[in-house]
Amino acid sequence: MAEPTLQQIFGANAIQDANTLTISKADLVAVGLTTGASISGEKLLAAIIKLAAVYLTSDNRDSNIDQSIMVDAENTPSFTTRTSGTTTTTYIRDTITVELDKLYSSTGIDPDDY
Repeated sequence: MAEPTLQQIFGANAIQDANTLTISKADLVAVGLTTGASISGEKLLAAIIKLAAVYLTSDNRDSNIDQSIMVDAENTPSFTTRTSGTTTTTYIRDTITVELDKLYSSTGIDPDDY
């Protein structure tokens, strides 16, 4: 099989050239993003990770030797307390697992290895 395509990971309208990667916000609606002209980077990153998790599953990785990355966005939330000054707030913490597989030759994460 072949590596997953840009569109399988980042949405049907994803394109790239030598200098840019364009991910359509419209493609991120499917994973819950409300689009607008000014969306925070954290919201966009969360949506991109959730979208990538749709295709980059462990089942797909197990059946395709050319897929090197698995994203598992299914989780059981935990709780954490964060303090800022005199204010303490409880948050729900969602954990996403990302696994990157490469042939054993060196340690560390180099994006060019995947």
